[in-house]
Amino acid sequence: MSFDNNVDFIKQLAQRLPNTFEFVVLYHPDTEAAATDLAAFGIRTRPFKDGIKLVLDVVPLIMGARLIFCDNYYAFLGGIIHLKMTKIVQIWHANGAIKKFGWEDPTTKYRSKSDQKRFQEVYNQFDEYIVASKAMGHVFTRSYREDFDKIKLLGYPRSDQYVDSGWRQTARERIYQAAPELKNRRVILYAPTYRENQAFKLPAGIGDALAADPNAMVVVKFHPILREKENLMRETGNSRIKFYHQLATNDLLTVTDTLVTDYSSVAFDFTLLPNAKSLIFFMFDMKNYQNNPGIQDNFMDWLPTKPVTTIHDLRDQIIHYESTNFSDFNHYWNTYNDGHATDRVIDRYLKFLKS
Repeated sequence: MSFDNNVDFIKQLAQRLPNTFEFVVLYHPDTEAAATDLAAFGIRTRPFKDGIKLVLDVVPLIMGARLIFCDNYYAFLGGIIHLKMTKIVQIWHANGAIKKFGWEDPTTKYRSKSDQKRFQEVYNQFDEYIVASKAMGHVFTRSYREDFDKIKLLGYPRSDQYVDSGWRQTARERIYQAAPELKNRRVILYAPTYRENQAFKLPAGIGDALAADPNAMVVVKFHPILREKENLMRETGNSRIKFYHQLATNDLLTVTDTLVTDYSSVAFDFTLLPNAKSLIFFMFDMKNYQNNPGIQDNFMDWLPTKPVTTIHDLRDQIIHYESTNFSDFNHYWNTYNDGHATDRVIDRYLKFLKS
């Protein structure tokens, strides 16, 4: 576990596993809060990171497992012996993909032959890929050079919450209790993607553009590593621009009317929500991003709205926004995210464990 967005799935899997199976969650230090939650639920958790403990403790545990779920690319998988009894499943951490990865990343071709060989050794370890659409399945076949018969069209378990009215209501209550100023207001959430290059610069005037609607509240949600970028918006002194570090992005989506993002997979989650009115893709650095790490070649064909690249256009979109129909976008990317993905995934792999 290197992302904390599969916690509900993990809990339900633990509840349905026969008592004859031992269930262990290996977690990256960044997900310690989620691991603490799982431990309180009664699930055995263990931290993992590169080092001698990984070799002595984690690798033997993994090699003895019957079923392994992964939510990311894990380099150490390339060096383990994959026994026939073991199934390794890639459950991933995003409903769709705007950015490129794997072999599709333009920078991969400049890596050494040994690096490229190591990458493919990791990709080849996965027996199955859980996806929510044929579109995402084809992304994996191109990015990891895998056959489509490894793709399982089951839907992402983590998507179930977005179509669950009970979960949405509880999430909204959490938000309004912590941030009552958002209630009965148009909420604009700015949630750009995580970037490895922390030197990137936001364009001047972005805070004023996001807050161009005087009747709206703006919530800014950066990845923790990029929070220093908030300073550019704090300098405006605008009291309608808020930073809620303690609130989860998933919860914030349930009170959001307009999402402003760039290449982040948060867009695929947002469009599942009934409160989603408009979506702005602010790609001010599109040309550079197409070179590193890359953008899906056909992204202009399926984005629900045309991306904007200038502060002037962003401001215009904020002020003159219209509700967007996300039906085609959801049919393309969220085909099997119908609220029953968790059941389908667990049923499939319980059947495997009992075989």
